[in-house]
Amino acid sequence: MPNPRLTRLGGGLFCGAAMVTLGCLDRLLLGASMTLYGGLFLLVSALTAVWVRRGDPVTPPVVVPIAFAAGLLPLAESGDGLAGRLAGLVTALATQAGWLYGGTLVAGALATGRKIRLMKRRGSLRGSLRGSFRGTLGRSLGGGPVRLRPSLRPGTGPDRPHGPDSPDGPASDPQRRLARDAV
Repeated sequence: MPNPRLTRLGGGLFCGAAMVTLGCLDRLLLGASMTLYGGLFLLVSALTAVWVRRGDPVTPPVVVPIAFAAGLLPLAESGDGLAGRLAGLVTALATQAGWLYGGTLVAGALATGRKIRLMKRRGSLRGSLRGSFRGTLGRSLGGGPVRLRPSLRPGTGPDRPHGPDSPDGPASDPQRRLARDAV
């Protein structure tokens, strides 16, 4: 089975193109069977949720309902003109809401499960890195806590100026600076 990793745009294009194609094929071959269209929608929803990259987990629940509506255009019974087509689409969306909610739920559940698994994997990786770092550092220093010498603490050391002209020295006070410059 293929294992593509779709971006947000790729996931939207895949889902939309698949649903429009399936809607047209359903209309041509079976005379607009809404049950078949709904079942195929659940399949496309699951594929979209599984094939989207790990970094885009919110994409499938957003894209899937839009694709469902786009695929209904060839299936919806319509009257004359744009108003008739729009009325048929709204009616089809209202009567097929169960399939729409089901597909969105499938996509959302799969995307949420993948995100939770990714967060657990990152957490366990982070914990294992912490443990290995502590173990290595602890062994090299005799197992005790790590304490830095004052000269190695952040914000101190040879690169930071010390003395009366330093930013935190006594000359940093504006009155003292004026007195020092006047002399």
